[in-house]
Amino acid sequence: MKALITGGTGFIGHALTQHLTRQGHAVTVLSRNPDKVAAICGPGVSALGNLEQLKAEDAYQVIINLAGEPIFDARWTDARKKLLRDSRINLTEQLVDAIGRMAIKPDLLISGSAVGYYGDQGDTVLTEQSAPHPDFSHQLCADWEQAARKAGQFGIRVCLIRTGLVIAEDGGLLKRMLLPFRLGLGGRLGSGRQWMSWIHREDWIAIVQAMINNASMQGAYNATAPNPVTNREFTQTLAYCLNRPALLPVPDWLLKTMLGEMSELVLGSQRVMPERLLAQDFEFQYPDLVSAVKHALLKA
Repeated sequence: MKALITGGTGFIGHALTQHLTRQGHAVTVLSRNPDKVAAICGPGVSALGNLEQLKAEDAYQVIINLAGEPIFDARWTDARKKLLRDSRINLTEQLVDAIGRMAIKPDLLISGSAVGYYGDQGDTVLTEQSAPHPDFSHQLCADWEQAARKAGQFGIRVCLIRTGLVIAEDGGLLKRMLLPFRLGLGGRLGSGRQWMSWIHREDWIAIVQAMINNASMQGAYNATAPNPVTNREFTQTLAYCLNRPALLPVPDWLLKTMLGEMSELVLGSQRVMPERLLAQDFEFQYPDLVSAVKHALLKA
């Protein structure tokens, strides 16, 4: 199989790229820094610097679209919001246009999204059928998904992967939290009652593999473990796995002062269930947070 991955050098993308190459697939990664692709993803991975390099005769069975500026790296100014949108929605629109020019269309487009699609919904249990609460995160994800769905006009199967907090040793929120928690300076964020929907990166990769293998899968899927936890439970679990206390909460007002509107990422609540994956008997290797965190810490 030949696969094209946008965002293939990122925290999730590089692990997926390495997984697919180990399976014997030929992988090409679209990156703004193509010279770094081999070092990050492996020597057998091809690189493209931009979508204009795609030729009409190029053929990929699967395209996986994960490109996008990191959402937690900078305060959400108007300029930053525009960059977040352009790096996801505009690139996805350009990718779909490029697919339209291909003489041989891919069988499958897997396109990124996030549980932010649902907005802040408190204790409500959310499935793929749940109505969203409108806010910036929802609109960003909804427009991103809509851009990807347009690939369906070419007869392509489209899967949308609404990803929760990804647990792994070398990036994401867990890596940001490790130092203060190892120093005994960790604690809940705000009230701690907000729900966090999470997934181990290896299970996320297994979901993508299932989408590739199972031609009946299409539409939106929640890529979250079946056991979401509150922020209080999450921080207590991390402290327990590190054998440290979790005694220093960060109050709401301080987070809002430090982060502005971006504070909704850590104070907002999404209690998400992977209903469609469970209905298809998908088996999670790490269904509970303790096993997921312990596995990540073994490699950290």
